[in-house]
Amino acid sequence: MEAAPPLYRVAGAAGPQGDEDRLGVPDGPGAPVSGDGVCEELDELVGAYPNYNEEEEERRYYRRKRLGVLKNVLAASAGGMLTYGVYLGLLQMQLILHYDETYREVKYGNMGLPDIDSKMLMGINVTPIAALLYTPVLIRFFGTKWMMFLAVGIYALFVSTNYWERYYTLVPSAVALGMAIVPLWASMGNYITRMAQKYYEYSHYKEQDDQGPQKRPPRGSHAPYLLVFQAIFYGFFHLSFACAQLPMIYFLNHYLYDLNHTLYNVQSCGTNSQGILSGFNKTVLKTLPRSRNLIVVESVLMAVAFLAMLLVLGLCGAAYRPTEEIDLRSVGWGNIFQLPFKHVRDFRLRHLVPFFIYSGFEVLFACTGLALGYGVCSVGLERLAYLLVAYSLGASAASVLGLLWLWLPRPVPLVAGAAVHLLLTLSLFFWAPAPRVLQHIWILYIAAILWGVGSALNKTGLSTLLGILYEDKERQDFIFTIYHWWQAVAIFTVYLGSSLPMKAKLAVLLLTLVAAVASYLWMEQKLRQGVVPRQPRIPRPQHKVRGYRYLEEDNSDESDGEGECSGGSGGGGGGGPGDGVEEEAPLAGPGPGPEPAGLCRRPCPYEQALGGDGPEEQ
Repeated sequence: MEAAPPLYRVAGAAGPQGDEDRLGVPDGPGAPVSGDGVCEELDELVGAYPNYNEEEEERRYYRRKRLGVLKNVLAASAGGMLTYGVYLGLLQMQLILHYDETYREVKYGNMGLPDIDSKMLMGINVTPIAALLYTPVLIRFFGTKWMMFLAVGIYALFVSTNYWERYYTLVPSAVALGMAIVPLWASMGNYITRMAQKYYEYSHYKEQDDQGPQKRPPRGSHAPYLLVFQAIFYGFFHLSFACAQLPMIYFLNHYLYDLNHTLYNVQSCGTNSQGILSGFNKTVLKTLPRSRNLIVVESVLMAVAFLAMLLVLGLCGAAYRPTEEIDLRSVGWGNIFQLPFKHVRDFRLRHLVPFFIYSGFEVLFACTGLALGYGVCSVGLERLAYLLVAYSLGASAASVLGLLWLWLPRPVPLVAGAAVHLLLTLSLFFWAPAPRVLQHIWILYIAAILWGVGSALNKTGLSTLLGILYEDKERQDFIFTIYHWWQAVAIFTVYLGSSLPMKAKLAVLLLTLVAAVASYLWMEQKLRQGVVPRQPRIPRPQHKVRGYRYLEEDNSDESDGEGECSGGSGGGGGGGPGDGVEEEAPLAGPGPGPEPAGLCRRPCPYEQALGGDGPEEQ
């Protein structure tokens, strides 16, 4: 009886082809252990690709990284433009509709819409005053990218509440929007600065390899890229004012009375005016828009806001590496809360505060003082959209002028923008256009364009200056938080003084501008004299590094054996080298010493599979 063939071949046994396998190599006990022929075949099979060029692949890799950074900058810029454009367009259309007496009585009756609007504006303008307390904590907790996404989502929430205009929808959403204003623009400024630094790293990767991973690049090395990126960002941002006028141009203008009706009781404009549009007619709509048309317009705005959220979420990459995000959070939440206030010690920030305040004054004056007090007051509400489009296009085109910083001394763009605004403010101080007269409309368009040029130089110059003066990634979010918080304080001040005469507003604007320029030039003089700024120390991250994991003193993943091996220090209590203090290395000497802490660790999976117990087995 023949034995059944084995289910599996026995190693070393002769196969069906005798003592040789299919490759012609002898099998069985006489098989050679190694040979040149086998090694050559293995090299051909698993060896390196013969045409592989390491330098070329490295160059392609960093080229893809640079394109990714450009994609991030364009996505963040487009997202900011769409977000702010939707917000301004909706708010402008909403205030015009709610201003009309007939619209309020027919659609809302005695609901008290003017009171709701005043509380909504109060929520938008007053809430950012507290932003200095929570903005750095939110940015560190969520991360820069996710803070941008959440803030854009809050803007979209504000848009969605206008489907059902009631006190309990408009006012809470306005308060939430006010809370998101400073975090959004602080994280945007920080994001663009980080992208410039990353673009420098990816462009000069060979220099980084020569210097080593721990050495920082030379100071100011990322400045050219920062100039370009800030010019791109503010070029998009100022286009938001033009985007905000699209609902007016294509929808609301068809329902407005002409200037002979709306300006019938207006007696004075420009520098002789008092408050905002004193004597303006209470009815501005000749026919009421249908609710269905309003829902269509609001749905389009909601879709654009949702598109801005998708741009930030899907196309914007992270500003920091994961380990850097952990480092930024691990300095302690108490320190994160205090550090914005401690930066007041730096004389550079103290000298720039007047410019921060003026930056808030001038953008709101363009939308209210110039556009309403000089524009609408004299040429009618139906031309408001075109004046703001002229301002927007002038500012967007002039953002490219910030690139002059590449060849000119640093103070030139900021001082040039201030000089343009100074000349315009002095001219407006002595100009009172006559109501219902269109002959001077070309002067209004020129003034709007020139004011946009000054605004672009101001915004681009300030953000670029902050990114150059404060290169440390550990403090950039604090600096941009301070900048945009002072802007919010200035906007709140303008909100409180909206009923002042135009001459008082122009005088405050003029004094703030002169003080800002003088203070900035004084700061530059101090820097040229070599005065060293006093910056608060950023605490060390409070964690330990073991391999790829960050373990805190009271690590919840730590086993009992690891806790005993750590010297019985307990969970984050006193007596140990916690709180970011580095422990001194023991001195080498004769005699038996304590076992190194590195040997008391959990065996890795490979060691567990071998049945060993880590380094103690050796």
